[in-house]
Amino acid sequence: MEPADRFERLLIDLSTRFAGVPGERVDGEIDRALEQLVEFLDTDRGSLAEVRPDDQGIVVTHSFARPVSCTGGPGAVRPALEALPPSFPLARMIPWVLDQVRRGEVVRVDRLDDLPPGAIEERRYADSVGIQSHLAVPLSVGGRWVCALATATARSPRRWTDETVQRMRIVGQILANAVHRRNIERDLRESLGEVRRLNERLDAENTYLREEIESEAGFEQIVGKSRALREVLDHVGRVAPTEAAVLLLGETGTGKELLARAIHARSKRRERALIKVHCAALPPSLVESELFGHEKGAFTGATSAKPGRFELADGGTLFLDEVGEIPPEVQVKLLRVLQDGEFERVGGTRTRRVDVRIVAATNRDLAGAIEAGRFREDLYYRLAAFPIRVPPLRERREDVPLLVWDTIQRRQAELGRRIERVPDAVMRALAGYGWPGNVRELGNVIERALILSAGPTLRLDVEFGAGPRQAADAPERFADMERAHLLRVLERHRWRINGAGNAAEALGLHPNTLRSRLKRLGVTRPSAGSST
Repeated sequence: MEPADRFERLLIDLSTRFAGVPGERVDGEIDRALEQLVEFLDTDRGSLAEVRPDDQGIVVTHSFARPVSCTGGPGAVRPALEALPPSFPLARMIPWVLDQVRRGEVVRVDRLDDLPPGAIEERRYADSVGIQSHLAVPLSVGGRWVCALATATARSPRRWTDETVQRMRIVGQILANAVHRRNIERDLRESLGEVRRLNERLDAENTYLREEIESEAGFEQIVGKSRALREVLDHVGRVAPTEAAVLLLGETGTGKELLARAIHARSKRRERALIKVHCAALPPSLVESELFGHEKGAFTGATSAKPGRFELADGGTLFLDEVGEIPPEVQVKLLRVLQDGEFERVGGTRTRRVDVRIVAATNRDLAGAIEAGRFREDLYYRLAAFPIRVPPLRERREDVPLLVWDTIQRRQAELGRRIERVPDAVMRALAGYGWPGNVRELGNVIERALILSAGPTLRLDVEFGAGPRQAADAPERFADMERAHLLRVLERHRWRINGAGNAAEALGLHPNTLRSRLKRLGVTRPSAGSST
């Protein structure tokens, strides 16, 4: 068969195969096409080098070589010519050839003597592997350089005719178009994957933020002027703009979460989310999944993939509340992500990277936990780059009046009260109490007093200060009293929430706010029907 007929059949075969091949199979078809090209041209090696868009470099991505031995000068036998390995360093091994191709020039080397004096590296490389002639053709798609197709001989020199160059260009254009289409499909898949990951993260962030809005946030601002509190706030102001990990140490109810929010709000990450994890509230079996996420099918009930809190906090701040409760087996993985920013989801193999600042808090004696083997010492030092001790309320008693009035101002309208006076005896009793539950306990006591105070003067609950057991039960007792108060108002207004003279109006609440509060407290109308 004549060469022209053989070439026509080769083109028909390549055009047919590459016309319908999916992007993920292009690389395999290119390998096969290089073998066919080498056979047709009767050369010894064919290679395709692709442009990398990231740094505009060019690397070998596909190569095929015949298993032949090469002879150089008289009596010299060289090793068999081999296929070029992936990512072959073209810029170092053949810089002159690469420069010509970059400028869109076809490189024809019939004999090594044809190389210019400046092509020292090319001559050295060709001599070392036994190449006797070389042809390289640059290829573009839409005016953009995509790749270069090359072939070489080792058995004998070859004179590269214009016809051979043209055939290389035609075959190369088929390959270049396939490479371009494959890259577009790959970029599209990656873009769609990124959109999907961003949507998953956005959904997870929205769910998280809704939970945060619906949850009780406690005191909404840091209140107080005591020296002890000012010292803490000074430390917060100094460390917030840095990237240092912060460990907040203090008793329950001292306002560690508010300080974590203040650190985030004054940091360079304030435009991204502050994500909170209450480590003590999670079962040990779910801590790892909550922190690092899981893949679909990772465990029973994992019906879909879910990003963890580290992924949600990427670019922002992660607040690990009660960090001392993290199980030892999870501490190892936590240490890794703090050191390297890397982790895998539960049930996954893909390593993920995040950029997260850590603010942790604990009311535990971590030094004792380290000695007992329950907490890793290296993890402690990672978390405690900048420790801040948060003083208990009994060490800043001068802040108690400010906290009392702050709670009154924030809560009285919701509870249908208007307090104008706090008796001196009541304020002295509040300031003199030891507050084992700190600011949180004080807030509960004042809210309970608001419910019990019918007039403009705050009346203190007679059970106030009765002991630690009553203090521990305070939130439950307050919820019961608030529920009873709402029920009385609703019954008095016949469960009307909208319209003139309704219960929401009597309580000084928006109807939707009242409905939300009833839902939170589990209050439902005892008789048939629904509130209107």
